[in-house]
Amino acid sequence: MKQVELYTDGACSGNPGPGGWGCVLIYRGAEKELSGGEAETTNNRMELLAVINGLEALREPCAVTLYSDSKYVIDALKLGWAKKWRAAGWMRNKKEPAKNPELWERLLALTEKHEMSYVWVKGHAENEYNNRCDKLAVAESKKFG
Repeated sequence: MKQVELYTDGACSGNPGPGGWGCVLIYRGAEKELSGGEAETTNNRMELLAVINGLEALREPCAVTLYSDSKYVIDALKLGWAKKWRAAGWMRNKKEPAKNPELWERLLALTEKHEMSYVWVKGHAENEYNNRCDKLAVAESKKFG
């Protein structure tokens, strides 16, 4: 199974507002950058779309290490929260619906195709790939501003 590193980040100017996402896929030293954005979105949606688009770019099942500065994404996947929300009909608890269920549905389907591991990285710190993803995401968000 191919070993792939996936770095992701999302950005939003205002929440909601214009937003962007960026990701870098690394396989055997080769790097591929992807990015996109939306005119009216939230930061969490952009964080999710960064991961979704990165995983959708893979043509076969891989062993993927996901690096993200989003606790929302990493904790929901690593700790199984997203699967619990799905099992409960996209409810976080008895009164509160989970946000972005359509994106979580897509993301969970993708993570089930791959062997996933999750690493939270501190945002805007020393991680060069996280910083590159941030630049990609911010540049995309500015296209709508």
